[in-house]
Amino acid sequence: MSQLLTITDLCVSAEDKPLLHGVSLGMEKGSTHVLMGHNGAGKSTLGLAIMGSPEYTVTDGKILFDGADITNESAYERAKRGIFLSFQNPVEIPGITLSEFLRNSLEQISGKHMKLWDFKKKLKAAMELVDMDSSYAQRDLNVGFSGGEKKKAEILQLLILEPKLAILDETDSGLDVDAVKTVSKGINEYKNRTGGTLLIITHNTKILESLTVDKTHILSGGKIVCDGPAELVDDVIKNGFDKYTDKE
Repeated sequence: MSQLLTITDLCVSAEDKPLLHGVSLGMEKGSTHVLMGHNGAGKSTLGLAIMGSPEYTVTDGKILFDGADITNESAYERAKRGIFLSFQNPVEIPGITLSEFLRNSLEQISGKHMKLWDFKKKLKAAMELVDMDSSYAQRDLNVGFSGGEKKKAEILQLLILEPKLAILDETDSGLDVDAVKTVSKGINEYKNRTGGTLLIITHNTKILESLTVDKTHILSGGKIVCDGPAELVDDVIKNGFDKYTDKE
């Protein structure tokens, strides 16, 4: 497999406060990586930095995506290239329905007009897959949605947009067992349909049970302190982070 994402010695700050310190990470096309670490370790910061959030400033290092240097590109430009980020706490956006948001996003990213009938057919199939009531399509994005419905809406975006790289930031957070199964089903469908690449930020192994994990990374203090195989996830769940973070 060829390389999709290459991060080299990445240093990131927010409001002049250093948050990431020389992070290096490589992901091959079609691979699934898991990012773990204590709260405040910098996991979400890394996801947002890859996505190009304007809240964060890259002070050193590079981000290459599909062979192109995207270090200084905007989030919009990165989205058009095929990078997707699901938020840990999805925001409410009054004034635009879920359906309108998804169709507009799809057309902006693809640069192509999609016939309404074709879009509705695609949306219906995706909503059925994540067990989401069709009425939510005409509701304002995330407004009044429960925590579980917000997370389903994130996976719905993943299925509609079909990005090359999906960064899932604790998509399983706060979900009950049944909701985790539904979200996992949607992630699996994305993976099987597109062969896309996944970076999963999580504390919950349940969401990983139906996926083949290629590599695990442990982040601590804004640095990756350990890289390992899928089995590293089980070891962390059983024994905690201390034996890895003590190496810093």
